[in-house]
Amino acid sequence: MTLESDFERDMRQIYEIARENGYVAHYFLQMLDEHGGVETAKRLLQADQPQTGPYKLWELKLLDSSTEALVLKERYRSLFSDVEIAEARRRLTELGYFR
Repeated sequence: MTLESDFERDMRQIYEIARENGYVAHYFLQMLDEHGGVETAKRLLQADQPQTGPYKLWELKLLDSSTEALVLKERYRSLFSDVEIAEARRRLTELGYFR
């Protein structure tokens, strides 16, 4: 398996964990099906408007199961630009993830 396929597998796990906890992110799953894991993460991190997913995961105390947290994992950082990594960190910081 490649690093990209491992990342996609982990992105799909994010969907499953959220679904098991009552948050069914249809649009997220659709993006994964259409664009794959890495491109979906890049698109979500580039979005100008606030994303509802991280806030819903925060409410469920599941920020560890967010795209942003996955992007920050040392193993996957090489798949993303410094700007994308900084945006993931900014969003998680805003939600109190690093306290």
